[in-house]
Amino acid sequence: MAQNVEIDGIARDTSFTVYSAYTKELKKRPYIEIAQPQLPENVKAIEHIPYSNPSPNRNLSLHIYRPDDECRYPALLMVHGGGWTSGSLSMQMPMAQQIASKGYVAIPVEYRLSPEVLYPAAVHDLKTAVRWVRANAEEYGIDTTKIAISGCSSGGHLAMLIGMTNSQPAYEGNGEYAKYQSNVHAVINIDGISDFSTDELNAARESLSKNKIPASIKWLGATYEEDKNKWEEASPVNHITEYSAPVCFINSSIPRFHGGRDEAIRKLSTYNIHTEVHTIDDTPHPFWLFHPWFGITVNYTVGFLDKVLKMKKM
Repeated sequence: MAQNVEIDGIARDTSFTVYSAYTKELKKRPYIEIAQPQLPENVKAIEHIPYSNPSPNRNLSLHIYRPDDECRYPALLMVHGGGWTSGSLSMQMPMAQQIASKGYVAIPVEYRLSPEVLYPAAVHDLKTAVRWVRANAEEYGIDTTKIAISGCSSGGHLAMLIGMTNSQPAYEGNGEYAKYQSNVHAVINIDGISDFSTDELNAARESLSKNKIPASIKWLGATYEEDKNKWEEASPVNHITEYSAPVCFINSSIPRFHGGRDEAIRKLSTYNIHTEVHTIDDTPHPFWLFHPWFGITVNYTVGFLDKVLKMKKM
């Protein structure tokens, strides 16, 4: 949900989730600034497009930002964070607008969160969104041989799960556009975990010891001890096959959010699937939301996409 908040005496339009992260980090890092939406002159915005109706009276939507011309471009579906419980697609708008200016169709996407419905609904929503991209590629000038997905924090975990489960029908769900594929050609995982059984499990147990229910349990609907299979099933590292997509990991300096990354890289390497890692020193977890790290994140993302998609021979 967007709201007007006053930062440094200036009214800004931002999400409550972003502003909460900002006020928390500002105490330790007084130099940070929230990255605001700023549509480049050469970018066209098409917003609030419904893409799915997963239940009665419930519509999911997405935004599209693309170069303002008639050319066909690679697409990047962009998944917001918020611990699977909060956040909105507006959190991805600043990055989407800048990435679009580099020759991409950037698509921030809405999905259902844990207060509404538990895992695996979010996965099914995002698989549906990828299929929507293919079904509507002609209208929006999208090259369907070059579709990527990115995500931040819990969105990075979800993007990773989408890309690792390429060609695995069990993860499709019953959403629309069933005749289209949901495979993606690249993943950008921005500080999202790849394995629930590492540091994320330890963090969940610590929260429970303090009588707090962590976001992972709220989303999965069970503790690890109650449903180990579900925790393993929701871990991208357990689904890597020869069909999985290349991955770019962009990480903070906090080890918890690297959970499963090295094992995922090892498994992907057995299939000669490209990976790369960019760890930004002395950064908080939500670094991508703020200057001075916003531009760095955009550059790493575009550099990877240029390498994997624009140079990709089909």
